[in-house]
Amino acid sequence: MSKVRPVLRYGVLLLITAIFVTPLVWMLLTSVKTYDAAQQVPPSWLPNPFSTYGYDQILNSTANPVLRWFLNSMLAATLHTLLVLVTASMAAYALARMRFRGRTVLFALIVGTLFLPPTSLIIPNFIIAERINWIDTLTVVIVPGAASAFGVFFLRQFFLSIPAELEEAAVLDGANQWQIFRQVLLPLSKPALATLAVLSFLTNWNDFLWPVYVLFSPERLTLPAGLGLLQGAYVTDYPVIMAGAMLASVPVLILFVFAQRHVIQGVSRSGLKG
Repeated sequence: MSKVRPVLRYGVLLLITAIFVTPLVWMLLTSVKTYDAAQQVPPSWLPNPFSTYGYDQILNSTANPVLRWFLNSMLAATLHTLLVLVTASMAAYALARMRFRGRTVLFALIVGTLFLPPTSLIIPNFIIAERINWIDTLTVVIVPGAASAFGVFFLRQFFLSIPAELEEAAVLDGANQWQIFRQVLLPLSKPALATLAVLSFLTNWNDFLWPVYVLFSPERLTLPAGLGLLQGAYVTDYPVIMAGAMLASVPVLILFVFAQRHVIQGVSRSGLKG
């Protein structure tokens, strides 16, 4: 019985892995098929013949500047992530370590915003962005979501798990609040910060609805919003769409490969104290 359990455990893990990996493999294989091969019924797994038709279409198209969309998404997601880390870490430190009246109520209000449907904020955010002339600029997809309630909650939980004795020692050495935050808390919070960075990057990178509402010029579109233009009204060019999806997946996969160790540490430690 002791030998059967590991086999069952690994069998379940392999099954789960296959469920998650199969769509990625199908997307990759479809992206290197010809248009006719991608339309075959029943569909075939292997591309026959192998073709770079989809990548040629998205990389050389003047009507759909996919590379420009890719760079726009990279810039927007990177700057958005940096803003989230700055604002969420400072707010989380104040709520976790500083004592002031109304702290609990303020934290409850911040967490309460997590229960609001994101779509309910589109109209008020659009009105505000329009009044400050942010519509159809990359700023409008970078800044509005930078006040991350989840980021504040996540980092606060992590900060609470750090022993207070470390801060007391820093105070005895003459450190002020800013020095404690920057030189003690932040270096110890790299796993949590890396986790939040990955999640924030993914959220902005994959955002489709908000960019569609606020970006109008083709050269200013982000990748998810731009890839929607590749879908025709009557014809679906699967190799082109899958090639665009592969282009959108590469940065995310690379980011997770390099950050996975910190992500696992951050998630495992962020809920130790409430």
